[in-house]
Amino acid sequence: MSGGDERPGDEAPGAAETPALQRPLSFTETASAVFWSFFGVRKRGDYARDAARLNPVYVVLMGIAGAALFVFTLIMIVRIVVRH
Repeated sequence: MSGGDERPGDEAPGAAETPALQRPLSFTETASAVFWSFFGVRKRGDYARDAARLNPVYVVLMGIAGAALFVFTLIMIVRIVVRH
């Protein structure tokens, strides 16, 4: 419709959801996405949705932190096993 004839219920389906779906993920949401990605447990729909909304800076930071935590955990396990 044009010329101001639009009524509140005349929006396209999903039009009201678009801004919320396009907002970038928060740090904790990004952390969750990266955490589950480390384990390879991501639904295809979640991956597609997150790929468009992830903040690359958060992804890099969480990837580095996750890798460091993984290496630290392995080192601690090896030290415990070798000690006994």
